[in-house]
Amino acid sequence: MPTAMPRETALTDADYAALAEFRHALRQFHAFSEARAIEQGLTPQQHQALLAIRGTGPDLPTIGDVARRLMLKPHSATGLVGRLVDQGWIERIAATDDRCRARLRLTAKARDALAALSAAHRDEIRRMRPMLEAMLAAIG
Repeated sequence: MPTAMPRETALTDADYAALAEFRHALRQFHAFSEARAIEQGLTPQQHQALLAIRGTGPDLPTIGDVARRLMLKPHSATGLVGRLVDQGWIERIAATDDRCRARLRLTAKARDALAALSAAHRDEIRRMRPMLEAMLAAIG
């Protein structure tokens, strides 16, 4: 059975309203993101994987890196990466330090799609920023 919260941390009606508004805004952004991914011929999870691969910096990531970034079990990440390879979004490159381990690299097709998706997402976040800042201040 849950324990009661101490009085000093009790939530008010305004707290619940602010949290509900914040969750709603997150869901709206999520729906926006899913729709943009589908327009590019990707599933939302594939889009997230491409972004995780691109977002690792100069080092090419491994399947394990993708699994950690997407909070997936390794076998699920392996399947996701396999589908991305089969569809021409990424390439597996043998690691120079361990020939049994593969590094992942975006193809030109993926770089183009991800650039369009990322620009759209950045613009949407910029549009939402004042609203999100106000929501966070109300929660804070």
